[in-house]
Amino acid sequence: MDSAKRVMSGTWGEVWLDGAYVGECYKFQAKDSYTRDKVPMAGKLRPGHKMTTIEGTGSMGLHKVSSRMAQLIAAEINAGRDPRFTVIAKLDDPDAYGAERISFMDVAFDDLTLADWEVAVPGKVEVPFTFGEYEFLDTAEVPS
Repeated sequence: MDSAKRVMSGTWGEVWLDGAYVGECYKFQAKDSYTRDKVPMAGKLRPGHKMTTIEGTGSMGLHKVSSRMAQLIAAEINAGRDPRFTVIAKLDDPDAYGAERISFMDVAFDDLTLADWEVAVPGKVEVPFTFGEYEFLDTAEVPS
């Protein structure tokens, strides 16, 4: 890193849900968690570990400006269907070494906040999710 200005700032983050820009998103996180089983090994007191599963989880923070999530999810869930989506997250700080863009497939939202407000407090909603596969569409690379 040649300068602190190269650190990517979330100010330049964007999210799309099934191709629709989600302008109310103010934070986004997605990560893989790994399950590892202990593997006893002959001649060793400490076991080894073998990765056996991967689980993709994440969360979006949304400013409450519309009923978008309720409209996308509630009718499907109430009809007994499990809706799935594609989410694209992008971070494109103009001072960074390029943009990073990741597509998350088979996204399932874990809950739906129907009402959550407080007088004199701007509305926010936390939207947890799980996902299947993901693909890097663009990556930020330090020039050589």
